[in-house]
Amino acid sequence: MSALSFLLQTIRIAIPYLLAAAGGVMSERVGIIALGLEGLMLSGAFGAALGSYYGGSPWLGLLGALAAGLIVTSVLAVATLRFRANQVVVGVALNLLVVGCTRFFLRLVFDSASNSPRVPGFGDDVSGNAMLASFANPVVWIGLFALPALGWLLYKTPFGLRARAVGEKPEAAATLGVAVVPLRLKGLVIAGSLASLGGAYLALDQHQFTDSMTSGRGFIALAAVIFGRWEPMRVAVACLLFAGAETLQIQLQGAQLIPSQFVEMIPYVLTIVALAGVVGRSTAPAALGKSE
Repeated sequence: MSALSFLLQTIRIAIPYLLAAAGGVMSERVGIIALGLEGLMLSGAFGAALGSYYGGSPWLGLLGALAAGLIVTSVLAVATLRFRANQVVVGVALNLLVVGCTRFFLRLVFDSASNSPRVPGFGDDVSGNAMLASFANPVVWIGLFALPALGWLLYKTPFGLRARAVGEKPEAAATLGVAVVPLRLKGLVIAGSLASLGGAYLALDQHQFTDSMTSGRGFIALAAVIFGRWEPMRVAVACLLFAGAETLQIQLQGAQLIPSQFVEMIPYVLTIVALAGVVGRSTAPAALGKSE
């Protein structure tokens, strides 16, 4: 495999990580633990498949993904902002809830326990190299610019200043007239939208929804957020690193030089090793996981 092909495949694989990690940065910068990324991605994938299948257009699939992400985000917001539930427990419960709901609706809507029928995706009318055709997908470009745009939002705008203040010292922000709960809600909506688009990319790129198709990508995106120390550009590099490991895994599986069980471990082992060297030295937003 040429270096260019490896790079293109890495970028292609990195898109859901980049989008979910951007959502994770936004969520945790306003003080809400982003353990629900996996559920948000999975709901976005199912919403995209549903919208694209019945609407006959991948654009309607994106709208379906955003709608599904908004529903899940609303549940998260009510639990954490209204009732001030433990954010770790809520995140884990939300992931389990979405897995169960998508399985139920997969059976109800598509009469299948494993996958949906084929749905329209972007780039269907582009001939030639399939990998290059995937760059006709607008979600690819949204993913590539998501974290740089988020960096601009957090560090160059009044909203970003308030968001960072709420994530560090909500009491101090409140004394200066910042409405903490509404601002956290806005941050969650942005986070949920980005993460659901990450799921939508998976469904529309594969032209179907498959049960539990996110396969832990939300957790790897959260690891990238921590590895990148909550700084958007560092997080983007971390996402590309994990995507590169997954690309290497795919290539090694094709070569059959190493038992497949060991090859499949590569992205997850890299995640653990990376976090083991970073977590003790990184500093999370001070108010992360704490109620107002």
